[in-house]
Order: sequence, then C-alpha cells, then structure tokens
Amino acid sequence: MLKLFLLRHSQTEGNKKKRYIGVTDEPLCQEGIDLLKRAVYPRAQAVFVSPMRRCVQTAGILYPDCGLHIIEELRECDFGEFENKSYLELSDNENYQRWVDSGGMLPFPKGESREEFQRRTLRGFQRAVACCMKNHWEEAALVIHGGSIMNILEAYGIPQKEFYQWQVDNGCGYQVEVDYYLWKKGKRSLHVIDRLPIQ
Repeated sequence: MLKLFLLRHSQTEGNKKKRYIGVTDEPLCQEGIDLLKRAVYPRAQAVFVSPMRRCVQTAGILYPDCGLHIIEELRECDFGEFENKSYLELSDNENYQRWVDSGGMLPFPKGESREEFQRRTLRGFQRAVACCMKNHWEEAALVIHGGSIMNILEAYGIPQKEFYQWQVDNGCGYQVEVDYYLWKKGKRSLHVIDRLPIQ
C-alpha cells in the first residue's frame, strides 16, 4: 500500500487577492511561509512537485531533507486571458461571463481546456506513482496546485465527487492510499483517508 499526500502550495500574493494564478510564476508571500510553519505535515520518503516556484518553495519548507522530483505535467492550468486577474476585474468580460455560465466547463480563452488540463495532470500523476512503485516507497508527497489535486481526485478519488467538490485551501490537501497490486492491474483508485494538514 502506498500513502500519498496531495498538498496544495501555500499562499501567494495573487492567492490573497483572489486572482487566477496558473502560469504566473509567483513565490510564496510571507503569510504563506508562516502558514506552513504553524501546521504539522506527515513525513515522506519522496516529494514530487510542480516546477512552479510556489510549489518548489512550499516543498522546500515542508521537506527540507528530501530531494525534489519535478514533474512538468503537474503544473497548474493555463487560464489564458483570465490569468492574474480576479473575478472582480473580469466582471465586465463577456468571455468570463460565458465561462461562469457554463459552470466552469468551457475552455479558458487563449488557455487550456478542462480536458487538456486533466489529461496532462493525470499523466504527471501516473509518472509519480510509477516512480514510487519502482523504488518501493510507502509514503510520498505531491506538492502541487489546487486544480491539479482536483483533477486527480475527480478521476481516481473514492468516494467519487465532482471536480469542484475537491477544492482545497492553500497549504491543505488530502491523504490518500493506493493499492499497488490493483493499480498495476489497471484498477486505478485513490482511497481518501484524511484531510491535511494534521490537526
């Protein structure tokens, strides 16, 4: 059995301002750094991260003694013309209103579609699980993005929930378990055990 800790990076200035932060490569803000130091996170034998600074920095604070395995496919969605803007700044944007009216299902104008984003994220996640299997690791952390976590759990999470039901705050996430034997047989599921950080 493999325990995985799916963690969203801590807070950035853009997160504080409720902006759509995807390809914008922001560092953590001071509040984000302080948030990580106040909580207790599980130990891990390996740490997989998105290449974005906010993830690498979060992982470095939480797991200073672990080498980081960077997986490009785990980066956040490209929000296109909504990138680095808040919903207030987009309130008069017709494309944004269409996207909202679709329940967030339309592709981001000049950005990624939900389907493209999910396929990419799941490829990256499968790479991480394969690496854990190859090395016989029993506990690993993925320090990634809210959208990436939501994609992974919508596809594999038990209990089954829709994409937006898996939202997590900065510095938070889920502990899940993977049955190696069933995963190898193509029966891919993640049993959601607990919320993180540990209270």
